[in-house]
Amino acid sequence: MFDYSQRLARVQQTMAAQGVDLLFLNASTNLQYLTGIPRDEPNYGNTMYPGEWLTGAWVPQQGAPILTLPRMLADFHLGAIPGYDVRVLPDAGDAAALARDVLTALRTPEQAHIAVDDRSWAELVLNVQKLRPAATLSQASAILAPLRRIKDEDEIAVMRKAGEITEAAYAATLPQLKHGMTNLDLITEVNYQLRKHGSRAPSFVTAFYNMGRNYPFDFTNREEVLQIPLEPPVSVSFDFGAVYAGYCYDFGRSVFFGEPDEEYRRVHALVMASQAAGIAALRAGGTCQAADAAARQVIAEGGYGHAFRHRLGHGIGMDVHEPPFLTAGDATVLEAGMCFTVEPSIFLPRHLGARVEDVVVVRGDGGEALTRGFQGLHVVA
Repeated sequence: MFDYSQRLARVQQTMAAQGVDLLFLNASTNLQYLTGIPRDEPNYGNTMYPGEWLTGAWVPQQGAPILTLPRMLADFHLGAIPGYDVRVLPDAGDAAALARDVLTALRTPEQAHIAVDDRSWAELVLNVQKLRPAATLSQASAILAPLRRIKDEDEIAVMRKAGEITEAAYAATLPQLKHGMTNLDLITEVNYQLRKHGSRAPSFVTAFYNMGRNYPFDFTNREEVLQIPLEPPVSVSFDFGAVYAGYCYDFGRSVFFGEPDEEYRRVHALVMASQAAGIAALRAGGTCQAADAAARQVIAEGGYGHAFRHRLGHGIGMDVHEPPFLTAGDATVLEAGMCFTVEPSIFLPRHLGARVEDVVVVRGDGGEALTRGFQGLHVVA
């Protein structure tokens, strides 16, 4: 599906341009982007293995990477990885000694410039400093983020598929909505439908934001909020997404339990018009902050500017949130192939709330939304 040898060549070219001798990528999004080696779903509690800090790839400026793995991960999680020099640490092995051997094999100089994944283990950084005390350390994002920012058409096709899965899960959830159900019921249903329709996992914690006179303004999944019955009148805003082939989706719609009044219908229409303005502003050559301003102006002119509480959106791809961001103060110039969420909202605590969210690709003549369904207000009678 993706040309990983081409990605490696681009990374090594960037390393050479930045004077980076060695790049370490842990079991992360960056490693999957570079090699196709999948990352696991996260656990609530840490699961630790001896020498886990060296799990990942050591990428030289020239030549093939070396992968280092603890025995448990090699045997039960990743298994054989064709095309790579894989070095396995036994349960009772010396992780620092294995790392030293890799540095020697890759001819890493004493005063090397070594870039490490931004979310590497502190143990990795400390051990590299011990093994190469004269080395200069930097963040791998300086190399990978600019390369990942622009999606090619193969990547966009994968994200479009993730959007199809997300919309299918939403469509299957709507008939299950009924008065008296709880956020816990909603979360359970959406996560089931995501899996059923082909998502590896939710791309982030599925959430629902309830607005009404009997409901707290709470964007968390606290137990007491999860269990409050949804009785009319209340607006319920969805926030969830699928994962497909390593890429994430982020999607939102609002529904109304009971009969919405005239104000709610007006607010919902404002949010949809705001999103349309933001999508149109995602044209190559514009800026992130200009797109935010275009969408925000619609809501401000409608009299609800104070209730649009957050940025318009964020970059998205193999991670749910990626730079740059559609927000005031971000002057990043938009380039064709960038992908953003466009997610305006109006939230008034204990009164009403409406939001919409789709992933949008920057194009030369304005944004291309990867999901376009369910534009009208859904009412749970």
